Amino acid sequence: MRMSQLLAPTLRETPAEAEIASHQLLLRAGMMRKTAAGMYTYLPLAWRVLRKIMDIVREEMDAKGGQELLMSIVQPAELWRETGRWEEYGDEMFRLKDRHGREFCLGPTHEELITALVRADVKSYRQLPLLLYQIANKYRDEIRPRFGVMRGREFIMKDLYSFDRDEAGLDESYRKMYDAYTRIFRRVGLDARPVEADSGAIGGDVTHEFMVLADAGEAAVVYCTRCDYAANTERAEAVPPPPGDGDMAVPAMEPVATPGVRTLDQLTSFLQVSPDQVLKTLIYEADGQPVAAVVRGDHELNEVKLKRVLGATVLAMASPELVEHATGAPVGFAGPVGLQGVRIVADPYAVAVADAVAGANAADQHLRHVQVGRDWQADVVADIRTVTSGEPCPRCGAPLAAARGIEVGQIFKLGTKYSEALGATYLDEHGQARPMVMGCYGIGISRTMAAIIEQHHDENGIIWPVSVAPYHVVIVPVKYEDERQRQVADQLYQSLAEAGVEVVLDDRAERAGVKFKDADLLGFPLRITIGPRSLEEEQVELKSRDGRLEERVPIGAAVGRVQEWISAAMPRP
Repeated sequence: MRMSQLLAPTLRETPAEAEIASHQLLLRAGMMRKTAAGMYTYLPLAWRVLRKIMDIVREEMDAKGGQELLMSIVQPAELWRETGRWEEYGDEMFRLKDRHGREFCLGPTHEELITALVRADVKSYRQLPLLLYQIANKYRDEIRPRFGVMRGREFIMKDLYSFDRDEAGLDESYRKMYDAYTRIFRRVGLDARPVEADSGAIGGDVTHEFMVLADAGEAAVVYCTRCDYAANTERAEAVPPPPGDGDMAVPAMEPVATPGVRTLDQLTSFLQVSPDQVLKTLIYEADGQPVAAVVRGDHELNEVKLKRVLGATVLAMASPELVEHATGAPVGFAGPVGLQGVRIVADPYAVAVADAVAGANAADQHLRHVQVGRDWQADVVADIRTVTSGEPCPRCGAPLAAARGIEVGQIFKLGTKYSEALGATYLDEHGQARPMVMGCYGIGISRTMAAIIEQHHDENGIIWPVSVAPYHVVIVPVKYEDERQRQVADQLYQSLAEAGVEVVLDDRAERAGVKFKDADLLGFPLRITIGPRSLEEEQVELKSRDGRLEERVPIGAAVGRVQEWISAAMPRP
């Protein structure tokens, strides 16, 4: 490809809308352009990158026995109603009607559609296991699209679904995908860490996210500094508190006037107590019912954990009106003592506070010397708080570290959630009908491209790994109009192309500095510079974008040296 013909409209200034490196550089490098909020057109260079990521994904999926198909983006509401998710999925689903008034959605995911397909055509245990996947666009009406393709409303995704006879078969399919994902992310040049995660709206009991640690990540991750334990904070386990002194004498509970004291900081300052002596009581509405969640004052409640403990479909902070109705007091004075008709879920660390301060469920009042068992009792005691850096690892006890992560893939053990709801059964060897046991395995293709940039860039632009670079080599003649430079550049361009090297020739009538800046911005892994000084010695200059290689080679040896370098830099399957 010649730069004079390549559609890569680079920008010198960073668009104001772009907040993170990948968004900025994809726009500046002329790789994509915005269509609407959260939707983008991929220009030729970005599309080449995406195709290479897809090719690697396909190779690894096929190697594990996956079969590729393509499902419809438009899905009928009837299937989603069979699983109950038409109402549950919420406003993120794009919904539409055809001219006959029938309801459809733009597929945010394809569990319903793939299960309906398999229930119609798979009847016997002899047809299992099955691993079926597609690479297609998905649609989710994000309330706040941001960070370019990192959180968009239209995105490219690979989703594979496994269908097995039993849990043992699912374990094997899950292991295959775990291994395949590890290989995929290594091959595309990503340092991705598998972490324990929450299954969210997809469902299932076991799931891992593959996280790319990066400052731009939206997910909070904790990982062990010694062993391989890692989890996002929605799933990270808190080590139980040490046993308390059950015989500790606690004075009788007493009310104390706290006029206008509503926040934790105000309370600890007013009463001269530390946050770990306070019971923080938060009122929620879970599936229409009030719930009190109690955590220690220095801990943060984790809403995902609370929702999972409750088994709730919808969880939201209670309105001020509901708080007052449930507690008899305005917001800021709730406590676990004397709550009537409200389910109390308490974190183990809250239960372990022997002599506590809590809201009195009365305006401008708190309680001192509150003791669990004597003054209040939890209906459920469960881990509902967010684990933070420095806490002990639940596996080995070493300190945990915290980081931000970009989720590029997730694998789920779905079990029989969808097969039972949709009637996807098979006949076993005894003629008995049994529900298929399912798994779901997704990779965000477009998000993976952005994550690669987040991990591979500098102040000058993108640094593409060789395996996914749009082109491997850019040839930059300092002055293409010079006959000798043009002759060498054209011959080298032709020889590299014939040798199977993906190469770009910058044949523009631009200053050398402009060409060098564009080469760095676009991130081509290897640059060959042809200038008057090197040509005096019948040589060309090779420089890798990552700065690890910088050398002169004879013109006649350049093709072989480039092939050697690419081969060494390419991750092995």
